[in-house]
Amino acid sequence: MDFLPLIQALILGVVEGLTEFLPVSSTGHLILAGDLLGFNDERGKLFEIVIQSGAILAVCWEYRRRIAHVLGGAFSDRSSQKLLLNLAIAFMPLAVLGLLFGKIIKAHLFQPIPVATAFIVGAFVILWAEKREHRVRIEEVEDMDVIDALRLGFAQALALIPGTSRSGATIIGGLLFGLSRKAATEFSFFLAIPTLLAATAYQLYKERHLLNADDLSMWAVGFVAAFASAFLCVRWLLRYISSHDFTVFAWYRIAFGIIVIATWHYGLVDWSNP
Repeated sequence: MDFLPLIQALILGVVEGLTEFLPVSSTGHLILAGDLLGFNDERGKLFEIVIQSGAILAVCWEYRRRIAHVLGGAFSDRSSQKLLLNLAIAFMPLAVLGLLFGKIIKAHLFQPIPVATAFIVGAFVILWAEKREHRVRIEEVEDMDVIDALRLGFAQALALIPGTSRSGATIIGGLLFGLSRKAATEFSFFLAIPTLLAATAYQLYKERHLLNADDLSMWAVGFVAAFASAFLCVRWLLRYISSHDFTVFAWYRIAFGIIVIATWHYGLVDWSNP
């Protein structure tokens, strides 16, 4: 039995799980890791789609009681209905803009300079957001209204630009719009569920010709690795934000932006292969 694909699956699963919910761009990290591991072809891209569902499941498991309560109250509980409506509204901007401009973005922005620029610009946005006075008007996710949800939806849509980070755009957008650190982070987690599920289902349908039963063991390893690492990361992040800001992620993004430029300059990574 060839163990190399399983080792590649394990590494990429951990990378996906650790970066999906942090403001550092999982896409950028997967491009780098996949290229350095020699697993960045069409089969590798399908694998990345599969293991993304492991990261989604980690959030669902962490918030299983709350999710069950919300779904159970979808037709009877006003608070649950409000949260579901807000998630639906916040989901729409990225979904619509992604369908309209996804091909153009992949054709023109998955290049080293745009990716590195997004990393570094995003870092300075984080630094600016953390230095300005943070006036909290929304302490809990349940306190949001539809306008707040729409604003965060457009913030999340910025993640269509490779290197931006879906979670980073949503969390920092939440801080700028007056959400508490906890509310912004939790809403980012909740919004990830419909967003990533829809993206995974859509991509699996498009790439269904690449599905192969021989890859099941590799998918299983990557899925479990993504689930476990994402679960630990989500729990760690919730503890971290209780006493820290996001400045450290900004400096990390600047460093990673430099890595993007260096690996492109020396021909180590094909950043044009989304």
